[in-house]
Amino acid sequence: MKKFVYTLSISLLILLGATGCIEDGFTTAAADAPVAAVDTLHLGTVFTDEPTPTHRFTIHNRASRSVAITSLNLGGDHPECFRLNVDGFSGREFSDVEIRAKDSIYVFVEATLPPNGRDIPVDVRATVDFTACGVTRSVVLDAQGRDAVRMRAVTLTDDTDIPAGRPYIVYDSLVVAPGATLRLGPGAELLFHDGAHLAVRGTLISLGTPEAPVHMAGDRTGNVVADISFDIMSRQWTGVFLTATSRDNVLINTDIRNTWQGVRIEGDPATGTTPTLTLLNCRLHNSAGLVFEAIHASTALFGCEFAEGGEGLVRLQGGTHNINHCTLANYYLFSAITGPALQLYHTGYTPKDGKDKDDDGSGAPFASADISNSIIYGIGDDVNRGDLTGTNISIRYCLLKSAGSDDDNFISCLWDTDPMYRNDRAAYVFDYRLQPGSPAIGAGMQYAVDPRAAVDAYGNPRGTAPDLGAYVFVPDDASE
Repeated sequence: MKKFVYTLSISLLILLGATGCIEDGFTTAAADAPVAAVDTLHLGTVFTDEPTPTHRFTIHNRASRSVAITSLNLGGDHPECFRLNVDGFSGREFSDVEIRAKDSIYVFVEATLPPNGRDIPVDVRATVDFTACGVTRSVVLDAQGRDAVRMRAVTLTDDTDIPAGRPYIVYDSLVVAPGATLRLGPGAELLFHDGAHLAVRGTLISLGTPEAPVHMAGDRTGNVVADISFDIMSRQWTGVFLTATSRDNVLINTDIRNTWQGVRIEGDPATGTTPTLTLLNCRLHNSAGLVFEAIHASTALFGCEFAEGGEGLVRLQGGTHNINHCTLANYYLFSAITGPALQLYHTGYTPKDGKDKDDDGSGAPFASADISNSIIYGIGDDVNRGDLTGTNISIRYCLLKSAGSDDDNFISCLWDTDPMYRNDRAAYVFDYRLQPGSPAIGAGMQYAVDPRAAVDAYGNPRGTAPDLGAYVFVPDDASE
């Protein structure tokens, strides 16, 4: 019995000692003061009057005992613009925050920046100041605020100009009424919120330059994860739709990306209405569906890049089309690619057995297309209809992925040939300019260069021995 009591007493002493260690387990040595994982937390460029995405950093306790952050608060020039969540609690000031030994806590940061009245981003800063073990440390919070013009379900009934400067953000829809013209100046930005679209029933004129292209994209900023930008993500907005009543549409040096359905122009066979669209040195890319679709319309596509489409790239159904010095390159990331790069329908092709004639029953003229000095190469098939006998489709001096041969419709083509793009899909680099040694360099025909495609999107002239595709090859040691 005495032995049992003695053992119990020793156990109680050990337990009390352990409890005493827990109660007295906080270090106050300055050398044990916790440290933040970053000196500066960059929130990127965000639109004023809108909450930013949530960012975070960690505060580490590297000591072998717990440490108490006696105070943590926002300071600096603009603390009122930022919000914190520390260890599960929201606010701007905190006290007695425990970090256990060899552990860390997250500090989550959001901001809403006020309008600044300027056309350029304005830097806004604050600090997160925290004190522990008598040592105060700070993390700088840095964000750039951009003022924007917001448009919510707007219909333009008069001619309207959108210049460079502040971006225009479209919510729900932007409609150009019949008879009205929307003109986008060099460097203009037309950004679209989730689900928004541009419907053109009148005329769209987009006048970008090599130095100041026009941008139509989603309004998400920053990165999805790590260093993967929202800029390569599709499905951010619906797309651009040009209806049968639209006319004389022209887009020059315009970048359209991040869509569900890309750019679609559609005529009305019942009334014989055929809208027109000219694209010069444009980039259409990152679409969950098709990148470009023309149905019973008239298009002229010069020096353009069509890339990264989940359902294929360019679909032509009927209509009249002139395609010169374009690059069709499909390396879409976010799903299996379900269609060829170039899709041709309502061509009037009749197979030998007389069945399944390519006729959509619209009564509209069959497709007529001249495709020259272009590249059609990427993941998946290049052209949906290999035999174009009897149609008005001509593919001349083009580089193709297929292992085919020339005939009356395919003329002087490079078959089964890798153009050697500069892209690196695994590293999220989608660059369809040509590498040194590309077989597409100098493979075009000068007489097949349309005068409107004489200079590429970077301002480089095609010269007397033109390269195939949208971009003129420039050696790495030459200025671009």
